[in-house]
Amino acid sequence: MTKFVFVTGGVVSSIGKGIVAASLGRLLKSRQYSVSILKLDPYINVDPGTMSPFQHGEVFVTDDGAETDLDLGHYERFTDTAMSRLNSVTTGSIYQAVINKERRGDYMGGTVQVIPHITNEIKVRILRVAKDKNPDVVIIEIGGTVGDIESLPFLEAIRQFRTEVGRQNLIYMHVTLVPWIPSAGEMKTKPTQHSVKELRSIGIQPDILICRCDRPLHPGIKEKMSRFCDVPVECVIPAPDAKSIYEVPILLEREGLAHQVLTLLNLEQRPPDLNQWQSLVERLYRPQERLEIAIVGKYVRLNDAYLSVVEALRHGAIALGSDLHIRWINSEDIEANGAAAYLEQVAGIIVPGGFGIRGVDGKIAAIQYAREQRIPFLGLCLGMQCCVIEWARHLAGLENAHSAEFETNSQNPVIHLLPEQQDIIDLGGTMRLGLYACRILPGSLAERLYGESVIYERHRHRYEFNNAYRSLFLETGYQISGTSPDGRLVEIIEYPDHPFFIAVQFHPEFRSRPNVPHPLFQGLLEASRTHLQRREAEVSVPL
Repeated sequence: MTKFVFVTGGVVSSIGKGIVAASLGRLLKSRQYSVSILKLDPYINVDPGTMSPFQHGEVFVTDDGAETDLDLGHYERFTDTAMSRLNSVTTGSIYQAVINKERRGDYMGGTVQVIPHITNEIKVRILRVAKDKNPDVVIIEIGGTVGDIESLPFLEAIRQFRTEVGRQNLIYMHVTLVPWIPSAGEMKTKPTQHSVKELRSIGIQPDILICRCDRPLHPGIKEKMSRFCDVPVECVIPAPDAKSIYEVPILLEREGLAHQVLTLLNLEQRPPDLNQWQSLVERLYRPQERLEIAIVGKYVRLNDAYLSVVEALRHGAIALGSDLHIRWINSEDIEANGAAAYLEQVAGIIVPGGFGIRGVDGKIAAIQYAREQRIPFLGLCLGMQCCVIEWARHLAGLENAHSAEFETNSQNPVIHLLPEQQDIIDLGGTMRLGLYACRILPGSLAERLYGESVIYERHRHRYEFNNAYRSLFLETGYQISGTSPDGRLVEIIEYPDHPFFIAVQFHPEFRSRPNVPHPLFQGLLEASRTHLQRREAEVSVPL
């Protein structure tokens, strides 16, 4: 039967439970075990689709259209396995399901309570992943930390889970912080001890401790935590800081994490094949030329708002052996000071997605600068829509052109609402979401990059290119190189009179992998390298 690994966190949040869960998934897959990873999030939102990027970071979208926590992106990138809406569960979705059952009378007049009804629904969601995907191992990450009041139903559910599937079929893995106190000149284990004590008071004894630290753990520290936390010393696993998240699986493999997990789950000890991953990390740490790429966005105060874009760039840079540097540019600063002040020296420019009018004029100015200065450019979702507005205003002579999202009474709404969105009132989970086919124009840049005539990409948007302007768009030198299979929706646009200028309505960053970079991002970086070399050659020519 499927085995289960529960990952909890203690002391503080944001210490890397998601990366640990994803890394374990990679280590198990390297041993030919099938894996699925489930995130249990304690917030009451049904999903993060309506949450501010400043609070939550990016919203990751799965093939089947689920809007999820960004950790699912890590799960997919590390395990190279597509997740689905089954892999993301929130308190809001649990309570919504239970309340719907109560309204239908499913509980036969009984009093509905946290225990057993909420905890039963949580267990049903965990078992559903095992039943639907039938993996060898399901890894379940519980959001937040032990002691958080909102996490208690999840912790109680996973405590009960032990008796339902058998103790031999699951383990509990606790990620905790072991801080270095400079004034004392030593590491302190008390935070871990208190965190484990809190976990044990709920009825959960951790089998493995993952100890986050900024330096190696002294053997005496490991023995002390083993003794006070009642965990075998070989199951006290150091997780020191790494230069890159992609090094974490290698570090945890050296510390014996996968070996201990397989031992505790009574699974066969198969030899790992991490050669490809090790090679990837080595290339990451031995880059050649420096490439500076500008990301012009409106949420740049929180880099996690564009996490998948950054990782997709990093994947391309690893493949090219380039030293990637990202210049974060607030599009509102461009509105105030002009594009040249921020973009003159970059090798390439990305304008990513977003919602709302704030900073849009800065994005449009950045696109105009990229087009006129012939700097390699990639637009994503809203970035494509801003490309269309920039075209309309500066090349088509439609000075008042805009998107209907930002100006409902625009005389030239070159971007307008999808027809199927016209009567929708609720904002959550109602956009065009998930994987859709796109037909590629033969001979286009898109075809050269993808090497295919039909591609599949993930979407998250309400607005689209207004087909009333399609003929004018083509007459002014632009190209529509990707459409929906029926030709109705414009998915990819290009400007052929440019070294590299392409924009897409979808989110290609969600499908990039460390070992298989997305062709759009790799293409941008290759063009950026060529642009940089050409610029350096021009500078070196004597007057």
